[in-house]
Amino acid sequence: MTAVFTRKLTDLGEFSLIPLDPVGHAELVHSWVVQPRNRFWGMLDHTVEQVRDIYAFVDSLDSHHAYLIRIDAQPVGIFQTYQPEHDPVGECYDVLPGDFGVHLLFSAGDRHLPHLTSRAMPALLEFSFRDPGTRRLIVEPDIRNEKAVARMRRQGFELGPEIDLGYKRARLAFLTRARWEALAAS
Repeated sequence: MTAVFTRKLTDLGEFSLIPLDPVGHAELVHSWVVQPRNRFWGMLDHTVEQVRDIYAFVDSLDSHHAYLIRIDAQPVGIFQTYQPEHDPVGECYDVLPGDFGVHLLFSAGDRHLPHLTSRAMPALLEFSFRDPGTRRLIVEPDIRNEKAVARMRRQGFELGPEIDLGYKRARLAFLTRARWEALAAS
């Protein structure tokens, strides 16, 4: 499958995103989402078939996209993007023109990739802001996922309110294009 985005990351390797294949990647993704460390993804009890069906549904939408994250062509995670106005999160805050939502799960398996998230995050942010119409990124980690909330703050996201999505309580966080550009330039 052809990469939709690639970057050489110093001391990490070739970072790439490819569209997630709901059928071809179902077993791999399932092996990640059922790991206790990935409990905040909300799929601990899902079967391979349920994971496949969820990503087939995501694949059918024009407003949501899922990508397999690879380092040197080896899968290490999932990156999802969405238009908040077409997602339940959009019912929990005032969506502004140019808002763009993202979800991230890293699972490098037995590969030793220290600081993978912090080293790959600049490439993920660059990919997320590739459309000049994107004015602000939105994330909504589970409020119990203190590591994710802290990571977003380190990346320049500003914390917003807690919201109730029904299946989780989440903390909204926002990163404007202007803030991202200023941080990237420093």
